[in-house]
Amino acid sequence: MRLINQMKLEFLSITANVAFARVTVAAFASQLDFTLADLEEIKVAVSEAVGNSIIHGYENAPDKFIRIIAALMPEELEIIIEDDGKGIEDLNKALLPAYSTDAERLGLGFVFMKSFMDGFHVESVPGNGTKVSLCKRVGTRLAQVSPEQ
Repeated sequence: MRLINQMKLEFLSITANVAFARVTVAAFASQLDFTLADLEEIKVAVSEAVGNSIIHGYENAPDKFIRIIAALMPEELEIIIEDDGKGIEDLNKALLPAYSTDAERLGLGFVFMKSFMDGFHVESVPGNGTKVSLCKRVGTRLAQVSPEQ
């Protein structure tokens, strides 16, 4: 696919940057013809991925970095959120709904990312960090609604 625009963003692993990341990616995504509902879903998915990096990857250490690369194609947005944190010991278990290593968390972050995006993939190496890849296509919601509705 033809690249329209791309951005790279790196920021500290502090909770204030969850909102910064979500708004920045949504503003970037708004260059395409996404609906407001699509943009909200993108914001939730980015928030969950960045929050996971801060809470689980870096265990709330405020001096680490999270990287986001976002690319706009004619019909889709691709987002990569990456950290160099502790990684995920058992990725298959972590992807299960309601699984969390923190009793105070619901364990739904990956579930939200997967349900709100059209593409979702996680790579993680214990001790080396985690990379979450997300994709959102323009107009997918319209294609799912029949003309009679």
